[in-house]
Amino acid sequence: MSANLRKPRLPPLGSLRAFDAVATHGSFKRAAEEIGVTATAISHQIRVLEESLSAQVFERSAREVKLTAVGQILRQATRQAFSTLQDAVNEIHHARQPAALTLSTTSNFLTHWLVPRLADLKTHAPTLDLRLHTSIELVDLTKNTVDVAIRYSQHPSDHLASTLLSHDRFVLVASPTLGLQRLEDLLTATLFHVENRMIPQPSPDWENWRQQFGPAGLNIDAGLRFTDETHAIQTAIAGQGVAIVSSLLAKDFIDKGILHVPFEQCLPGANYYFVTSPDKAERDDIVELKHWLQSRMPLIAEH
Repeated sequence: MSANLRKPRLPPLGSLRAFDAVATHGSFKRAAEEIGVTATAISHQIRVLEESLSAQVFERSAREVKLTAVGQILRQATRQAFSTLQDAVNEIHHARQPAALTLSTTSNFLTHWLVPRLADLKTHAPTLDLRLHTSIELVDLTKNTVDVAIRYSQHPSDHLASTLLSHDRFVLVASPTLGLQRLEDLLTATLFHVENRMIPQPSPDWENWRQQFGPAGLNIDAGLRFTDETHAIQTAIAGQGVAIVSSLLAKDFIDKGILHVPFEQCLPGANYYFVTSPDKAERDDIVELKHWLQSRMPLIAEH
């Protein structure tokens, strides 16, 4: 092959990088600051580039640096090339990072049980990149938006990998300041009702409580009504009445003495399950989170 048909050699990569930086900033000084070298070094690289191309890439004046026609052609190529290289480096870097793990659960469970224990989880699993999502609707775990969920149900799912975390039960709670000692004391107390509970069935409500434990004269139509168990718990803490709530969700308040369980009677609850799609069940971070939950949640709710 004759010499004039050979492909021209590419200029040194360093000179192309210097050129791209100068073209971006319109300044040798700012290009040097970006790359981390001196302006003299940038000038040297541009000379190397122009000697390699046998053409001038910049028109220099005291006030500005402008691209020549050759420089404009080269600028289009270097912008695309370095952008592609940066995308590749970003992809490689991202692939080396631990995968994010998105957990979906109810706002009540998140607020009363999980959030107070996040510091413990961070200590136990420092590299776990946990994203939290709350919803009262069942999220489709076969899609990639959510990886795992903690669900409250009476039975495990047939098509998901389900792990039982805890059997729940419902207890009557009140502030210790109310001084409840006998079931008859409920006759003069303000009853808190949590509406729209779908699970468990029969519902752990005051009608169920009166039917099983009494007192027979309890007026279950009176009291305050809440659509969220969190609000019922907080109002009970304020000493304004009594509520029938999940033992697991009230556990921290009971342990601290903020809420009192005056009676040993309780109503059956449903179960907390850790669920994920079968294809993700053995993923390391998911297994790690599941084991932590199993070690922190009592299999049978206390109190």
